[in-house]
Amino acid sequence: MTDPQGEQPVKNVRLLLAEDQSMVREALAALLGLEPDLEVVTQVARGDEVVGAARARPVDVALLDIEMPGISGLDAAALLRAEFPALKVVILTTFGRPGYLRRAMESGADAFLVKDAPAARLADAVRRVLRGERVIDPALAAAALADGVSPLTDRERDVLRAAADGSTNAEIARALTLSQGTVRNYLSTAIQKTGARNRAEAARTAADKGWL
Repeated sequence: MTDPQGEQPVKNVRLLLAEDQSMVREALAALLGLEPDLEVVTQVARGDEVVGAARARPVDVALLDIEMPGISGLDAAALLRAEFPALKVVILTTFGRPGYLRRAMESGADAFLVKDAPAARLADAVRRVLRGERVIDPALAAAALADGVSPLTDRERDVLRAAADGSTNAEIARALTLSQGTVRNYLSTAIQKTGARNRAEAARTAADKGWL
C-alpha cells in the first residue's frame, strides 16, 4: 500500500515489541521497520509493562521474548489474550525448549519462533498469524513431540520454581501460603518426576526442558 502521493509505503501493521536486551530489541525493531507493511510502534523491556503498553497504544501483533523482568513473556501472553482476544501474539525465544512451546500454546500464542531466525521469517510469521494461521518453528515442534509433556503439576512447578533460587522450605511455604510439610511433599514428588538427586538438580532439569 502507498500513500496518496504514491511515494512511500504506508505501514499498516502495528507491532508491540517486548525484549529486555536493548541491543536485541533495537535491532529487531530496525529490521522489522525495513518491511513495507510493518512498524514497531511500541517497545518495552519488561514483561509487566506489556499489557499497559497495549492499552496505551493499539497494536495488531505483540512480539514477546520469554525471559524478561517482571513477568515472563508466556504470562504476558496469557494476560494479553484475556484482555485483547483479537490481538495476535508471537513468542520469541533464545532457547528452543520443548516445554516452552507447549506453555506458549497454552497461553494462547499464535506463533513460536527462535530469535536467531532470519528477520524475513519473523515478518512472514507476523503476516501469517494475521491471516489466522498458527506458526511454529518446525524444529521446535519436532522436539516437543519427541520430548513428551511436562510431568509436573501446577503446584509442583510453583514450588520447584520457588526453590530454584535456594529458598528454604519455610520461605517457600510463606511465599506460597502452604505448610512446610506440603512443600516437602511437592519437592519430593518433583525430584522423583524429574529423575533428579536433589531439589537444585530438579529445578535445573525442569528449567532446561522449559517446564518452569
